[in-house]
Order: sequence, then structure tokens, then C-alpha cells
Amino acid sequence: MTSATLHLMAPTHTEVRLLRLADTLTLYVERRVARRAERRALVLDRLREQQTPTQDPRSFRRALAQLDIPRF
Repeated sequence: MTSATLHLMAPTHTEVRLLRLADTLTLYVERRVARRAERRALVLDRLREQQTPTQDPRSFRRALAQLDIPRF
């Protein structure tokens, strides 16, 4: 009777395959979400760089000239 009970509690081949499929799909989706998050972070970094005002090197030279500090 014990062996019959254990046999009924074990997953069938179909259930095992479905569990493997679910694990595979979960890994695929998690990797895809992670890649999308990385791409989004890179795009946001590029956007921040583009929107950040850059300092004009001539303005620095002008400021030095106004203070009578020689340029190097």
C-alpha cells in the first residue's frame, strides 16, 4: 500500500515536462526583463548626457582673461 501511495504522489512525465517548460519560460522572461532594464538605463544615461549643458572652453578662457590670469 505504501508503494502505491508513493507512486500516486510522484509527478507524471507530463507534469515534469510542464514544470521544466515553466522554469525555462521563467528564465527567458527574467533575462529579457533584465536586458530591457539595462537598455533603458543606457538610453536614460545617454539622454541625460545630451541634455546636460556642456561648458564652453572659451568662456573659461574669457573668465581667466578678465581676472588677468595667464593661460597655459
